[in-house]
Amino acid sequence: MKKKIFLTILGLLLIVGILAGIKALQIRAMIAQGKKFTPPPEIVTSATVTADFWETMLTSVGSLDAVQGVVVTAEETGKVVDIAFEAGSRVAAGDLLVQQDISVETAQLRSAESASDLARIEFNRSRKLLADKVISQADFDSAQAQLTQTTAQADNFRAVIAKKTIRAPFSGRLGIRQVNLGQVIREGDAIVNLQSMQPLFVNFLLPQQQLAQVHPGLTVRVSSDALPGKIVTCPITAISPEVDAATRNFRVQATLANEEEQFRAGMYVNVTVVLPAKEKVLIIPATAVLYAPYSDSVFVIEDQKGEAGAPGGKTIRQQFVRLGEKRGDFVVVTSGLKGNEEVVSTGAFKLRNGQAVKVDNKLQPEFKVSPHPAES
Repeated sequence: MKKKIFLTILGLLLIVGILAGIKALQIRAMIAQGKKFTPPPEIVTSATVTADFWETMLTSVGSLDAVQGVVVTAEETGKVVDIAFEAGSRVAAGDLLVQQDISVETAQLRSAESASDLARIEFNRSRKLLADKVISQADFDSAQAQLTQTTAQADNFRAVIAKKTIRAPFSGRLGIRQVNLGQVIREGDAIVNLQSMQPLFVNFLLPQQQLAQVHPGLTVRVSSDALPGKIVTCPITAISPEVDAATRNFRVQATLANEEEQFRAGMYVNVTVVLPAKEKVLIIPATAVLYAPYSDSVFVIEDQKGEAGAPGGKTIRQQFVRLGEKRGDFVVVTSGLKGNEEVVSTGAFKLRNGQAVKVDNKLQPEFKVSPHPAES
């Protein structure tokens, strides 16, 4: 009985040993096959590190101000009898805007003019009589004073009539009317906003470190979110002689022609001052950069040598870089790359150092320094 149990146990151990040996051989074969396996190269797009000359620019945010802008107000109390303008229309300097009631002043002016005419006749007569020594010098002086007094009184009524005849002080575009026909307006009451549209001042600030780089005549590019895609140029016309003691910024003013009147006073705009010097830079597509907290990097594409000197395809090498200014789809590389090196332009996040790649640029997007997406 004991002999049968021993033989059974021995048979089972033999079977287990045979199965374990077979499994070990299979695992060893799989390991050997895995070592010989080479993954297929990753399909990538590429771009060349390009040397270019970029304009040196200073950027800021500014605001537009009218060269002349005012809220037209009443100078005298009176009833509105005529409104001679349409809201939003253009007017020339001297155009009638509002006429207040001047019936009383007109009548008083006629009376004053009659008195002035009579005083002038008396003065001329007195001058002749004084020459003939018919009247005294005191009578002549009295006649002269009477003429001056009546003339001044007439001029006073003319001034009141002129103040109640409200005219545009300069050419520009009117805003929304703030008075109604028949309304009694008092001194200082607003009538309408008047703004000159051509030209406009572009006021912006720059830090004091850039004071030596800026001078009148430099070109300024102006754009606004209110006018997508529209960029206009204008010259710097004035620079403030002082630097703000709190912010250490100085004020710069450019003059925008605004011939189409698309820009309005009060708008904020993006301002770019174009400096005369151009800077030589190395640029790559911004999509080629693998951004990371410790350092930014790109993958450089290199030729791999095969056996016996035969071409062995391409591999990638991760290269840490230092980046500079970004414009449009490109970014400047200040260190880490050389001109004419080839880098992976898209999909860098899925690659690893030393990986085999295959370049296929059929679906590569077009990179531009000043892109204009269709959606804008």
